Amino acid sequence: MPIYEYQCRSCGHREEAIQAIADEPLTDCPACGAAALKRVPSAVAFRLKGGGWYETDFKSGNRRNVAEGGGESSASASGG
Repeated sequence: MPIYEYQCRSCGHREEAIQAIADEPLTDCPACGAAALKRVPSAVAFRLKGGGWYETDFKSGNRRNVAEGGGESSASASGG
């Protein structure tokens, strides 16, 4: 889910919101209540949601993370 950044054109309040791409942009400022929120350009950010996105899901043997495998390919790992 993308994380969007908003800024109020009335009071200058800034906040981030986790929204689906299809969600309508926010309009009401939580700080002043004015309908003046506008999405502002920011660094790309998103949250991975659901199973399969955590280090523990990729453990194999004593390895802590797949990336710590020292560059092993699947062919060399299987002895081929």
